[in-house]
Amino acid sequence: MPDTGSRLAAEARPRLAPKVRLRWDRKDECYMLLYPERGLVLNATAAAVVKLCTGEHTVAAIVERLAEQYAPQPPEAIEREVLTFLHAMVDRGLIRSDG
Repeated sequence: MPDTGSRLAAEARPRLAPKVRLRWDRKDECYMLLYPERGLVLNATAAAVVKLCTGEHTVAAIVERLAEQYAPQPPEAIEREVLTFLHAMVDRGLIRSDG
């Protein structure tokens, strides 16, 4: 059963909800989350998180990948930001959690 709450465990495997798509907007040169009759513009960091939300990567693996990508930022800060973003996306129904 999908997680509809705002808590995500480190072993959760987030993925985009049905009917939600990640798209590159050529005009504005940014990534967007598209969902029925709406769109959400993503900054580069948010897009990096969403690209890893395939259902294959755990939250812990996403944090680890981004910690490598955004070094020398402290891993704890990256984890906090990733979890805050993912919780907001889960609360909005744009990302689901398996596991």
